[in-house]
Amino acid sequence: MIGFFIRTAVTAVALWVAVAIVPGISAQDTGTLVLAAIVLGVINATVRPLAVLLSIPITIITFGLFLLVVNAGMLALVAWLVPAFNVAGFGSALLGSIVVSIVSAVIGGAMAES
Repeated sequence: MIGFFIRTAVTAVALWVAVAIVPGISAQDTGTLVLAAIVLGVINATVRPLAVLLSIPITIITFGLFLLVVNAGMLALVAWLVPAFNVAGFGSALLGSIVVSIVSAVIGGAMAES
């Protein structure tokens, strides 16, 4: 259970960084970021595996780069589900998903080393 809270906090921080540096992504307040982090976690646990499975052929053809599109789609889905969290378009979703992935990986790596 504590792992869920830690992952949610890490995702919320990553979303905060994306909101701060990616034009076209906005959140109303901190509560919105936490809600978006929870929704993103649920979507990544349920919808994303199916999307990855269905996109295996194009993912192989693009040498895995299509997974960036899948991640952008998951972020756009979060924006659609959470009213106070907005993503302006595909470009913002793509850049935002890259930022969220990098920030989450850096924080997760730093936490694993300590």
